[in-house]
Amino acid sequence: MARAVVVQSTLGALDPVLDALAWPEGEGYAFRVFFAAPAARESFTDARRPGCAEVRELREISGGMMVAGQSPALPLRLAMAEGEIEIVPDLPDLGPFAGTNALLALRLEESADVVLEWLAYHAGQHGAESAVIINRAPPDSPAGGPAEFAEALERGLEARGLGLPVAVIDSVVPLGKPGWGPENHLYLAPDAPGKDRMKMPAHDLWRAPLGQGVVYEIAKWRYLARARAVLALDVTDLLAMSAPDAPTAFDLCLAAKGGVVLLAGRRIYPWRVRQGEPARFADHICQQFDARRGIARWGVAPERAGLQNTWRAIRVAYARPETGQVVPFWRAMALRVPGRAASELAPKTSLVEDPALVALATGVFGHKPIRPPVSAAKPAPAQALAAGRTAIVTTMKNEGPFILEWLAYHRAIGVQDFLVYTNDCTDGTDTMLQVLQAKGLVQQRDNPFRSMSLPPQHAALQAAESEPVIRDCGWAICMDVDEFINIKIGDGTLPALYAAMGSANMISLTWRLFGNADVEGYEDRFLLDQFSLCAPEVVRKPHQAWGFKTLFRNIDIYKKLGVHRPKGLIPDLWDQVAWLNGSGRPMPREMFRNGWRSTLETYGYDWVQLNHYALRSAESFLVKRDRGRVNHVDRDQGLHYWFRMNHNAVEDRSIRRMLPALEAEWARLMADPEIAAAHAHSVACHRAKIAELRAEPVPSAFYAELTGERLKRLSRMLHMFGSAVFSAGPGIIPPDLHSRDLPRGFFFAPEPEPEPQEPQ
Repeated sequence: MARAVVVQSTLGALDPVLDALAWPEGEGYAFRVFFAAPAARESFTDARRPGCAEVRELREISGGMMVAGQSPALPLRLAMAEGEIEIVPDLPDLGPFAGTNALLALRLEESADVVLEWLAYHAGQHGAESAVIINRAPPDSPAGGPAEFAEALERGLEARGLGLPVAVIDSVVPLGKPGWGPENHLYLAPDAPGKDRMKMPAHDLWRAPLGQGVVYEIAKWRYLARARAVLALDVTDLLAMSAPDAPTAFDLCLAAKGGVVLLAGRRIYPWRVRQGEPARFADHICQQFDARRGIARWGVAPERAGLQNTWRAIRVAYARPETGQVVPFWRAMALRVPGRAASELAPKTSLVEDPALVALATGVFGHKPIRPPVSAAKPAPAQALAAGRTAIVTTMKNEGPFILEWLAYHRAIGVQDFLVYTNDCTDGTDTMLQVLQAKGLVQQRDNPFRSMSLPPQHAALQAAESEPVIRDCGWAICMDVDEFINIKIGDGTLPALYAAMGSANMISLTWRLFGNADVEGYEDRFLLDQFSLCAPEVVRKPHQAWGFKTLFRNIDIYKKLGVHRPKGLIPDLWDQVAWLNGSGRPMPREMFRNGWRSTLETYGYDWVQLNHYALRSAESFLVKRDRGRVNHVDRDQGLHYWFRMNHNAVEDRSIRRMLPALEAEWARLMADPEIAAAHAHSVACHRAKIAELRAEPVPSAFYAELTGERLKRLSRMLHMFGSAVFSAGPGIIPPDLHSRDLPRGFFFAPEPEPEPQEPQ
């Protein structure tokens, strides 16, 4: 076997030139000079000047510039727009790499041991015969300087018996992107959770993501122009294993019509690294089951693809990859972002063991990785209809006048159990619920949020997890007293919905926001009879419009209750999630961990929707605003809330077919004198509070604004507004917009729309 050879070259030593190459050609020398980004086009000229080289091409590459041409002698003199510069170029070193299968990689601060393992793997398993490594580490890196890295690499190659020619391209100038933090910092790890709570790292031009894309062309012309095939990877990337008799990725480059193949990567993670040991490639046995964003790299046969086609970070310019030919690779994230636990690099609920990675770790690397635990869901009947009792867990504060209708309706459609947490009630809500509990109709609990230092709704859900009514139910949902499950199939009951669901174990009920329908005064009448104006089915803004609540089978696929859906997916059970949208269509796996609102691809109302009567009458909203929000005790429910939730654009009476069933159950409940008295007391308290508020100047003025003509008209126009309008409130809308004759398709969005965040 040939002796290992590690050669070094250095970028940036020829200021202002990043690199320069020349070789004999004809009666002089051909040359290529590479300038770092930013390299303004107006700084260069291809005009002939006496005594200067002939410039035949100026090529902008990722903000840098490659200048190519012919020089009669060396050192070459290069004409610039303002003056001339003299450059002493190097001779390309193509010989050791000619005809080889070469790897072209970026290295940040990965250790020589990592790079050696990477080289050995690709040589032994994929036929790599040489490598060019662009070493981006700063000269004072804790991982060692350029000379130390090259020496360790050469010693390691000798020790492993790897007779590979390896070139290391160092740099005396940073190659990162201006304004960015370190690429090996957790903040830049693509899947790291909790970035909203992280502090953005300081700018680090050495360690930032690559900003000098021209280095790929430097590597080509300095070392790789005559290579058989080249694969562009980083030193944390491993080509996936292929069948023993399959062509290598290098072979595929030669076979490709245009000489280029696509390399498509996925990030991989350890489940855990043994304490006190450094992470290895072989620890990486997990992938995210719901990963969507891949990594694009390329392989090329230089002569077949054409040397004039520019090599860039993620593609070869003007060269179409072979159709239908994709070479997979894995990116080892615990090596790329060292010193971090797997749970910091990606949500543990997304990580699942990959059999191919386990086989690689044990069979190729001879390692025994720590494997994730094997979980089992709670046994359950195959059919949703036979899953057992249905329970609702909810929180309430001063909802007394509205409890009985909500309870009667949901009992009528098939809900058996109700667990209600209350706090700070002054309108008889607690009294009503205690009466209902005494009669076996609900279970009432004081909300423990103060002792738990959590928002009331989250505290209630955490406490509910240990309650027998939730622990032992067959189906559960977390919802509010202003939300009504509207089943549109069969006889409108839960058994009809469950029968249609078959073996599915979750279904999302997308909100349909119902406005106040211009109802101003409070009446002790069914909400379902008073309010039938709502948002259109297709309404993407405000982001609350397509929020959903989820009815789910209690089979331990998830670890805990959540406001919108169960949370804490047990990752190795992800394939047991059978989640439908409101039209009975499967939900995509990307929703399984954190989804809380529907999209154009996932919304559905054909089977079931959640009618959300967030406002009720204008007078009742005065009381709601006065009591505050159950889940956000420090937030005012004022004009902005009314504006974004008051949708009166279309009519939906579908739930009214259940009025006879509601009326029958209501009559049964109200036949009990204690229940009737508790309801009457809450109604009286509600009316008294309305009278008190309307007698005060500020609430009275607020009521007048709610019931004014402008907000009434705007409530029928909300589909015309972008997110920024709902964030800012109606004050941002031109005062006369509601009275204008607007063109068809009119849309008002004065600012870029922010990405929605899940409500807490």
